Amino acid sequence: MHASVQLPGAARLRPALCLTVFWLSFWTSGLVAAPVDFVTQIAPILQQHCVHCHNETRKSGELSLSFGKDLLSLEFVVPGEPQNSHLIDTVTAEVGESPSMPEEGSPLSEEQVATVRQWIAEGAKWPEDFEVQPKPKADGSWWSLQQVADVPVPDVLPGGSSHPIDRFIQQRLNQERLSASPQADRRSLIRRLYYDLIGLPPTPEAGAAFVAHPDPKVYEKLVDQLLESDHFGERWARHWLDIAHYADTHGFERDKLRDNAWRYRDYVIRAFNDDKPYDRFLREQIAGDLIAPDDPDSVIATGFLAAGPWDYVGQVEAKSPILRRAARALDLDDMVTQVMTSTMAMTVNCARCHDHKLDPITQREYYQLTAVFAGLSRKDRVVSHAAQSDYESNKARLEKSIADLQTEITQLQGQGVDLADIVGGGNGYGSGKKGRGIDPRTGLVQESSASSLSDVRSGHFSASDNPFVDGVFIPASSKTQISSTGVFVSELPTNSGNAWDAIRHGPVTSQFSSNLGSTDYNADGHSMIGLHANAGITFDLDAIRDALIMGNTEATKTEGFEFSTTVGYGGRTVEPSAEFHILFDGELILRKRIGRNDVVHVSRAIPAKTRFLTLISTDGGNGYGHDQVSFGDPRIRSVAATEVAEQKREQIDRLRSQVSELESELKSLVAPPVFFGVASQNPPVVHVLSRGDPESPGDVVSPGGLSWSKEPLEFGDATTSDKERRLAIADWIVDPQNPLTARVIVNRLWHWHFGSGIVDTPSDFGFGGSLPTHPDLLDWLASELVRKKWSLKAIHRLIVTSQTYQQVSRQRAGAIEPGEKDPSMIDADNKLLWRMNGRRLEAEAVRDSVLAISGKLNADMYGPGFRDFDYQEAYAPIYTYKTADSPELWRRSVYRFTVRTTPSSFMTALDCPDPANFTPKRNVTTTALQSLAMFNNDFMLRQSRYLADRIAADSDQVDSQIELAFQLVLVRSPSTKELQGARELVQQFGLLHLCRALLNANEFVNLD
Repeated sequence: MHASVQLPGAARLRPALCLTVFWLSFWTSGLVAAPVDFVTQIAPILQQHCVHCHNETRKSGELSLSFGKDLLSLEFVVPGEPQNSHLIDTVTAEVGESPSMPEEGSPLSEEQVATVRQWIAEGAKWPEDFEVQPKPKADGSWWSLQQVADVPVPDVLPGGSSHPIDRFIQQRLNQERLSASPQADRRSLIRRLYYDLIGLPPTPEAGAAFVAHPDPKVYEKLVDQLLESDHFGERWARHWLDIAHYADTHGFERDKLRDNAWRYRDYVIRAFNDDKPYDRFLREQIAGDLIAPDDPDSVIATGFLAAGPWDYVGQVEAKSPILRRAARALDLDDMVTQVMTSTMAMTVNCARCHDHKLDPITQREYYQLTAVFAGLSRKDRVVSHAAQSDYESNKARLEKSIADLQTEITQLQGQGVDLADIVGGGNGYGSGKKGRGIDPRTGLVQESSASSLSDVRSGHFSASDNPFVDGVFIPASSKTQISSTGVFVSELPTNSGNAWDAIRHGPVTSQFSSNLGSTDYNADGHSMIGLHANAGITFDLDAIRDALIMGNTEATKTEGFEFSTTVGYGGRTVEPSAEFHILFDGELILRKRIGRNDVVHVSRAIPAKTRFLTLISTDGGNGYGHDQVSFGDPRIRSVAATEVAEQKREQIDRLRSQVSELESELKSLVAPPVFFGVASQNPPVVHVLSRGDPESPGDVVSPGGLSWSKEPLEFGDATTSDKERRLAIADWIVDPQNPLTARVIVNRLWHWHFGSGIVDTPSDFGFGGSLPTHPDLLDWLASELVRKKWSLKAIHRLIVTSQTYQQVSRQRAGAIEPGEKDPSMIDADNKLLWRMNGRRLEAEAVRDSVLAISGKLNADMYGPGFRDFDYQEAYAPIYTYKTADSPELWRRSVYRFTVRTTPSSFMTALDCPDPANFTPKRNVTTTALQSLAMFNNDFMLRQSRYLADRIAADSDQVDSQIELAFQLVLVRSPSTKELQGARELVQQFGLLHLCRALLNANEFVNLD
């Protein structure tokens, strides 16, 4: 179809006579026994001949044949009347003429025209919401979807290298009448190798030794040495983390911390250092928790699936189910895209809304892949549930033993019952949990922090399940019930009727201070009840007396008990704001309005018949903001027990010794590691979503993979477990018969070594990507990877030991040899590799090299990332960067705590990528901002000073200092002219400025 199609009113019906006769005889003869099926008979015709031009995106002639609505609204089809339908006019012609449509490609066959006529005659029924989609540009015959060929290594050319890679490269150069460039000098080679393999500069000593070494095998030995360096994993993990778009925060609106994401980063570093077979490396990242659930390394590997951004608001905080479904759809899309682009370089996410327009990937296959991961959710999780259970069991056992001993000690000492511990769910003797509280609205235990409370019912009393707590309430301005027995109080002041957080063992949420006077009652050795206005709690004194008497035979229920505490204000207001109230059986004992400077010490005897102790905080009628009242060290003790405590000192000391031993054992317990990864559950049913809209579900799909237009590839059905699904896709991806996986990773290695891949689109091996410049070499490398048992280091070694890799990077100088062509004219982009590509160091390599050269690099490996920013908790956390000027901030950049929404401006200026995006290929830009950052950034200025100090400590002779500066930064000696200019610079401005200039030299930030 084409824009020149005329509307029916302007059309002239001219069906071909032969086709008319054919259709009439075909229809009336009874040969058509069954009605036309639109999906299997009409849709393929439209897809092959029409929708390339007539679709929702490209409406030639204002007509789309993706759906049926335009055919009717524009009157191209009259249901039941094919002879009056303009559509038939456009695809038929008079004898000897060509039909007007399709304008491109072959006309419809007679049989196809007859099928369309019959369909119109039967009513032109188009299934609801059915979309006819254009055929993809590529099909199953696309080059990357063919089996990896068993390519023989070309013969050695006369005078050429015997290295297999060189033989492929030289064969192609020879076809173009080009020749390779000479080998680079040793100084260039050692810098190239060091930066490529470990991401750090060689020391002057290493450079001098390599340049002068007489052994012809010294290069190969250096390669082996660097491949075995622990720094190798640090360097190459960074490349993989780019693909995984790893970071240490969630991203999106609330860019919250991921404190435990670093364990996956460490896994990747160890995997590259250990040369973990690549097929195992991939299987562990997709299904490691299923393959070896008792192997921490294998379980942590699944952090790969959770490495990308995650919408905390959409998935956790959103109340709308529509928003939650939309966020979940994006979450699964990220997982599917990450797995398929990183391992197989297929842009499957293009098929989320419709069949892929370029590659043979259907929308149904996209949702089959989604079904594979539909049972996963991102979260912090323990590495081993069995180990966690053992740890928690041992921890609980030790904590109970310690609590029992502490109870006995406290009873013997006569310290009495700690009411704050009771609020924390304890027995009053130390078994309660700090931070735990009781909801004043319901009496229920409250673990998590809360803020302003909703559904507040002033004056409502709620009983508590805690045996020592009668109940809780939010005081009303009028009569308020304060006990389960119907005790009321009516002398409370007017208040706002609002409430905040729970009644806590410790500070309430957002409490300004836990200090009362000079004592921090939230510190060890003290306790406190945090009570934000407006709230009240009533303790059952009879139950508390019974507990005290059980621990002390000397005490009796009729003897004296006393209540003591220190009351203060924990808010910001200096002037008196909140009021506290203490009552015995509803009778007011003490009431006072307090502010920041007020501390009230309370010690009151409890009458023998008193049943209830009530503590209340009110806002005094001026609003409840910051009105946090603290009852420090709130205790009830027996007077008699206090008098006899000294007589039991020896017993108390023995019990304390036992406590100390148990506490040491508890401290030695190591909790199983927690990492940010994926948790598995029963997968939900997955539908094809019309246009990718979660609110428009279509057919149910089973988990499966990509078939390349062959038989559907399924991994089970809707009942298949998450375990079976992920194991199936992992095995499919690493199957040696999979045409993509090995090709993709060897191409990535080639790209990272040469700056450009054999396929220059490392994450797109489809129609939209580049074609391979050396397809035979690519297949040979892929086959070699499998032959070498998926050893990536074997491929690294092959690449860097080739003469192709060791060539000079400069343009060909001088006259061209007879019979040769000028390579810069034939292959200006150096796709044939007649020379090495010059490359610039990445942001991380620049930063790490500066630290190494200045002598400040901290070589500590693994563990939580360093934070070169100040963190401020807020709805959207605030990250404020600071100069990395202390040893803990001088670690390698791979250990930097990476923030998605607030990147480091220094690193970003040097083209450090956005971790919200997949980065198979980094941008390399040249901007004025980069020069300014390298020359004026505070980090660079301080490191220049440290480098100057290092050099000055080695020598006080200017020429020696200049020599060392050049060796450290550029791994060479200065030329005579450079020495003269540097001497003048140092004498006039000082050594610092020479160091600063050298660290800004193009020669430093560029290889070759």
